[in-house]
Amino acid sequence: MLDIISPDVLIFILAGALMGGFINGLASFGTALFTLGFWLQIMPPLQAVSMILVVSIITGIQGFWVVRKTVFQYPKRISRYVLPSFFGIPLGIYSLSYIDAEILKLIIGLFMISYGIYIFVTRKLPTLAKQYALADGVIGFIGGFLGGLASLSGAVPSIWLSLHNWPKAEIRSVLQVFNLTVLSITCISLAIAGTYTMQSVKILAMAIPVSIIGAQIGLFCFKLLNDTQFRITLISLMFISGFMVFIL
Repeated sequence: MLDIISPDVLIFILAGALMGGFINGLASFGTALFTLGFWLQIMPPLQAVSMILVVSIITGIQGFWVVRKTVFQYPKRISRYVLPSFFGIPLGIYSLSYIDAEILKLIIGLFMISYGIYIFVTRKLPTLAKQYALADGVIGFIGGFLGGLASLSGAVPSIWLSLHNWPKAEIRSVLQVFNLTVLSITCISLAIAGTYTMQSVKILAMAIPVSIIGAQIGLFCFKLLNDTQFRITLISLMFISGFMVFIL
């Protein structure tokens, strides 16, 4: 735990909050990977992750509001991802005792980097000709599992969704609801376990307003992108996130 919140520490807290909020506002995923680079410099992993969950949820609600109409237009599609995640989350948490989460993070990071390199080399975004309900469910389960195991709920779903030639609001609606669901369940689990302290509340009181500002900037940029640019942005962020996994 942090002993004293000095000016230097405060800079790391606010910078991480701003970056995490911006990424969430822009793409609805990647908050933890971008914020941890700052917060792990000044606090233990469990404390950092637990507070990032809160920041992700609050900023994610803003993103949800932007695509709320689209969410309610495609409830069945979204449920194909969200419902299977309910089975993946507890399995991921349970597997923490048997699987090295760090090795899993490196595997996911390598996959994300490889996929990003493929896209930039070919200069063409692959698209799926139709929807695959069974595959959607499997992706949702994997995302829930990775969320419970290593807080990587958005990694695999974001890759899969980028293959769909959907308008950006439709892609974001699935990612937003999915991540909010998985992160909320994880956050509640940590709260029940007594992870949050008064110091966590004090830090969040400083970080949340900054993260909200960052999210608004990210949402502004999101609105400026067309559908193709948004898909390219998702791929680019996955590529960067993959490197962040190795750095962290």
